[in-house]
Amino acid sequence: MLSQPRKVKFRKQFRGKRRGLSKGNRVTFGDYGLKCLGRGWFTPNQIEAGRRAIANKTKRKAKIWIRIFTDKPVTAKGAGAPLGAGKGDVKGYVAVIKPGRIIYEVAGVPDDIAIESLKVAASKIPLRTKIIKKA
Repeated sequence: MLSQPRKVKFRKQFRGKRRGLSKGNRVTFGDYGLKCLGRGWFTPNQIEAGRRAIANKTKRKAKIWIRIFTDKPVTAKGAGAPLGAGKGDVKGYVAVIKPGRIIYEVAGVPDDIAIESLKVAASKIPLRTKIIKKA
């Protein structure tokens, strides 16, 4: 399971702006893709839940590509921490999602099964999505 990068140049990052559109917006590897229409952060658990849903629905016959990776550290302060006293410790990692981003791609199964599996994966995702076919 992908959860965090092996090495990072800087341990903590700013939260950043989420404006703009995504670059990874075409189905490149598979036949069908799940495109995100909203913006937000994905946790490793959400990515894994979608992957498991696709694998389960296709009976592990499909080739699945996960096109996002959790590479942004998210920090949080402890429960009783006073104000000030610096930035909190790294709590986990997230993937930043902008509109147009392809999250999963599927190939190697019939069209109806591929579409159905991506619908199930979309139900596990906290943002609006759309299933697209390779152009």
